[in-house]
Amino acid sequence: MMTSLKLSCNKLEVALKNGERSDIDANELFVELRLLNHFLPSENMSPVDVLTFLKQRDCFPNALIANRVLLTIPVTVASAERSFSKLKLLKSYLRSSMSQERLNGLAMIAIENDLLDNVDYKELVKNFASKNARRIALFSQ
Repeated sequence: MMTSLKLSCNKLEVALKNGERSDIDANELFVELRLLNHFLPSENMSPVDVLTFLKQRDCFPNALIANRVLLTIPVTVASAERSFSKLKLLKSYLRSSMSQERLNGLAMIAIENDLLDNVDYKELVKNFASKNARRIALFSQ
């Protein structure tokens, strides 16, 4: 048990190493985790409860860093898959809420893409801004 904990501490130190510097020291983390096992109030604490306990005590710096890092790393790729499903919902919403005129304009831009290479965008923005006093304040820089 102790050798696997020590090995895990060493692996975490290597994972958090950048050049010669590391965010944690494996030996100190090993000692802190062994001590922390005796100080925790109960074994049924959630990881967030352990993090709160560590922040309150402020005497286990390596364990605090390790816990914060491990709580922020996603365990599975489900979060990435969820973001793609959200993207699909967002695109569907944008398609359904977009007016026909704007959709036609975007389609025209996509079709006539080679003509857009010759457009002077600074002049276009200047012309757009000159139509309204508020636009002048926003776009003239």
